[in-house]
Amino acid sequence: MKLTRSIALTRRQLLLHRLRTGLALLGIAIGVSAVILMVSVGRGAQQEVMDKIDSMGKNLLTVSAGQVRKMTGRTQVRGTVTTLTMADARVIADECSAVAATAPTQSKKLQVKYGAVGYSTTVMGTTADYFLIRDYRILLGACFTDDDNTALRRSAVIGQTVNRYLFGGSDPTGQTIQIGKVPFEVIGVLASKGADVSGIDQDDVILIPIQTGLRRLFNVSYISTIYIQAVDGKAMPYAVSQARTLLRERHRLDARNKDDDFLIQNQADLVAAQKETGETFTLLIAGIAGISLLIGGIGILAIMLMSVRERVKEIGLRMAVGASRRDILMQFISEAVALSACGGLAGIGIGALGSVLLGTATAWRTSISLTSVLLSLGFSMAVGVFGGVYPARQASQLDPIVALRSD
Repeated sequence: MKLTRSIALTRRQLLLHRLRTGLALLGIAIGVSAVILMVSVGRGAQQEVMDKIDSMGKNLLTVSAGQVRKMTGRTQVRGTVTTLTMADARVIADECSAVAATAPTQSKKLQVKYGAVGYSTTVMGTTADYFLIRDYRILLGACFTDDDNTALRRSAVIGQTVNRYLFGGSDPTGQTIQIGKVPFEVIGVLASKGADVSGIDQDDVILIPIQTGLRRLFNVSYISTIYIQAVDGKAMPYAVSQARTLLRERHRLDARNKDDDFLIQNQADLVAAQKETGETFTLLIAGIAGISLLIGGIGILAIMLMSVRERVKEIGLRMAVGASRRDILMQFISEAVALSACGGLAGIGIGALGSVLLGTATAWRTSISLTSVLLSLGFSMAVGVFGGVYPARQASQLDPIVALRSD
C-alpha cells in the first residue's frame, strides 16, 4: 500500500472519531508537557544553585579554624581553636604555588547605629584581596586598601541589606556609623549578591580592615577563616594539599601526631555534590511525569483495540479486495504513531509555553532542556508504537470471511 494512501486513510479514520482522537491526543500531550515542565523546573533550580555557588567566588577554598573529628564517617569541626593566624594566610599566599591569593577574616555579630537607627549585622574584618577572591563588586564609593589595614583606619564597606536598614537605600558614603562603640566612616557600598547556597544573606554584612577589627572590635589576635583562591580550577586539589601540609607544619601537628586543627573545604567538591543532587532530583521528577506519559500510551492501546473491534467488517472487506496482512498491520500502526506524534508535538508546545509562563509569573527559575524535549517526543512515539502493535497484529490476523460475517 502506498504511503500517501496510508496517510489519507489514517487521517480520515482519526477525524471520523474526533472526540476519541482528541482524548488520546490529550493524554499524550499532558504526559509530554509534564515531562518538559518538570525537567525545566529541575534544571532551573539546579542552575540557580550553581549560580549561588559561583557568586561565592571562583576557584575558592576555605580554611576554617576548628578541631576536626570523624564522627560516624563524617568530618566535623568541634570546639573553638585559636591557632589560625594572619601569618598563616601570608605564608600560604607566598609559599603555595597553586594559590593565587588569600584573605584572612574574623567576624562577629555586632550592633550598628546611624543616628537613632540601630541594627544588628555581621561585621567582618578582612583584607583588600577579599573583594577579588569572593567576587564582591563596589556599587558606590570604593573598597579599603592594604594601606588602610596597615594604618588601622576605621573604614567600612557595607552591604545592600545594611544600607537599606540604616540609610533607606540612599548613598551613605562619607557618613559615620557606630559599630559597637567605635565610629567608622562608610567609604563604599557593595553590589548585591543575594543569598548563598546555605540561604545566608551575603548582603547583610559590613567589611572593615582586619587589623582595625582585631584591635578595636574583636579584641583577639587569631582569625576564624582564610579564603584561598587557586590559580585555576585544575590547581584546586594541589592548593588543598599544599595548604594542608603547610598548616600542619606551622601548627606542629605532625610532630605531635595530632589531627588537623582546621578544615579545608573545596568549592569544586561542593559544586560536584550539588550537581549530583540536582541531577537526581531532575530525574526523579521527570520519572514521575513520565508515568502520565505511560498512562497516555495505555489510552492509545485501549482506543486502538476498540477501533479494531469496531472495524472488523472494514478489515475483512479490504483483505477481500486485495489488501495484505502487512497492509492492515501498517495501517493500524500508522494510526497509533500519528496519534502519539501529534500528541507529542502538542505536548512540546504546551510544556514550553508552561515553562515560560511559570518563570515569568513566579520567582521560580526554569530552563527548557532540548534533551528532555527530544526524549519525551521519542518516548511518546515509542509509546504510540507499543500501543498500536498489539491491536494492529490482532487486526492483521483476522480471517477475511469471518470478519465479513461479523455483526
